[in-house]
Formats: sequence, structure tokens, C-alpha cells
Amino acid sequence: MPILKSDILLDVVIVGAGPIGIACAIEAQKRNLTYKVIEKGPLVNSLYHYPTNMTFFSSSEKLEIDQIPFISKNAKPSKAEALEYYRRIATSKNLDIHLFEEVNHIEKEDNSYTITTSKSNYKSKNVVVATGFYDIPNYMNVKGEDLPKVFHYYKDPHYFANQEVIVVGASNSSVDAALEVYRKGGNVTMIVRGKQIGERVKYWVRPDIINRIEEGSIKAFFNANITEIRQDEVDIKDENGQIKTLANNFVLALTGYRPNFTFLKKIGITIQEDNHNIPQYNKQTMETNLKGVYLAGVICGGLETHKWFIENSRIHAKMIMENIAAK
Repeated sequence: MPILKSDILLDVVIVGAGPIGIACAIEAQKRNLTYKVIEKGPLVNSLYHYPTNMTFFSSSEKLEIDQIPFISKNAKPSKAEALEYYRRIATSKNLDIHLFEEVNHIEKEDNSYTITTSKSNYKSKNVVVATGFYDIPNYMNVKGEDLPKVFHYYKDPHYFANQEVIVVGASNSSVDAALEVYRKGGNVTMIVRGKQIGERVKYWVRPDIINRIEEGSIKAFFNANITEIRQDEVDIKDENGQIKTLANNFVLALTGYRPNFTFLKKIGITIQEDNHNIPQYNKQTMETNLKGVYLAGVICGGLETHKWFIENSRIHAKMIMENIAAK
């Protein structure tokens, strides 16, 4: 496909059409700023790839943007309801969103930026990076992790019915997957690096998984790690340092995800070289060390992906667009 070139100088290009990217577009639209939203996948790409039966930790009003009511059947909305909500906003507001178009490079030229994508080139005075953190899994880096039986993303439990399934981790995603697969007939074993189920697990789910483990319906090894994965079995090191071999058909390695730090560094954004890898930005304006380049949403937390959510980062959109409009 030939690369098209746009000579129009935009006020802002927003990278990422998740909830925060959509919020940024609305705030830009309100201020009559010229903008485009570029998204490498479908609308709210990360939400689309969440597990099919996922229920949000946040209540529906905490997920609202621009004070547009989010009506859900229950207090905690489902993935399907969230997809419908954000899709209706994008269409009703007639937001300028370009889907299935990946940003490959952003380069500063004089007082503007050239944004090169898989389909076009754009010029903009400002750029907002709102790409989240769901793109790159935290790999275990063990032998056999690249086998087809290993999944770093989980969708639906039916696939794993009547199978020996290892679930790695004790976060919300791991616990949800373990309970769903168990209830659809999978034989589930959890491998947990820590000493217990995570404290941040949804409060109405945590007692469920603890009870299932205590009654023996779901097996669990705490203070344990996988050391090798093979076609029909997995080796783990238990809390006593002993190697155990478990029969296994599938591994759900739900060990968390990380922002695309390579992309940020390639642009020129400074990142703290420590255990948290938090990008540099002004907390009042969300502007990075690069003049005219802003961060919005959960990407601001670096590896501390539990610090920012939709509900507490919605304010970034208004902060950013007020700063851009003031220029």
C-alpha cells in the first residue's frame, strides 16, 4: 500500500484510540483544535483483547468520559458493555479516528512533528501518546515458553475444557482465568511467585479463589516458578527449591504487560532507568521532556501499571488540551 502524505499542519495527533485517547479527541474537538487519532487496531484495541467474560473493577460511572452516562446492567460493567459505550461515543461525536493504522515513527522537524504510519504521513504541532501497556507481555524467559501451548493472553475458557491447564500468576487476570477454566471443566494448577493470592484481586473474587484452593478444586503452588515447559509437561521449582514435573496441555502465562518503552525512547522521551521505568513528564501539563509531546493514561506509570486506570487518568485529556490550546 502506498504511503500517502498530508501537508496539513494539525494542532495535535493522538496515538491510541483507547478510552483516554477518545477523551483527548473530545477535548480537542471542544477547543476547535485540528486533530487526528491514530490506532493500530480496532477501536479501544486493548479492551477488545480483554477476556470475553471480564468484569471491570471500576463501577460504570468511573469509566465515563465527558460526563456521558455509562448505563450498565450491573454496578460493575462487562467488557461487552464497555465496547458498546466507547463505540457509541466515537460515532456519535464523529471523532476523526483512523483505525488499523500503526504509527511507526515520530520525528521532530523545526516547530512540528512528522508522524509516519503504515498508511500515511502527518504533520502536527503536538503529539499525545496514549498507547496504554497491554501490547507487550512480561515474559518468564524459560525454555519452552515459545511453544504453541503457551498463551500470554486469555480470551475464553471453553478452549481449555477437559485439559491440564497451568495458570501463572495471582493477579486479577490470572485469578479470573483460573476460576473460569475450572468451572468449564479444566483441571487447573496455579503457579504463584508470591506467598498468597494478590491483595489487589477484585474483592468479590478473592474469597472465591482462596476457597477453591483450600478445598482442593484448584491446585496451587506458592513461592514457586516454572523452570521449563515441554509439549506434555512442565517443570516447576516449589517453595522448598525442589523440581516437580506436572502433566500439562496448556500454560496461561498471565504475568502482566508493559508499555512499549522502545517506542518512547525512539521518539526521544526520557525514561527513568530503575525498577519502575516511569517516563518523564510534567504532572501539571502531562508534557514530556520533548516540547509538544504529551503522555496520557496508564502509560504514565511505566512498569507500575497498577497506578493509573481509566477512572483516574481521564483528567489527562483536559489537562493536555488546555495546555495545547493555551499555546
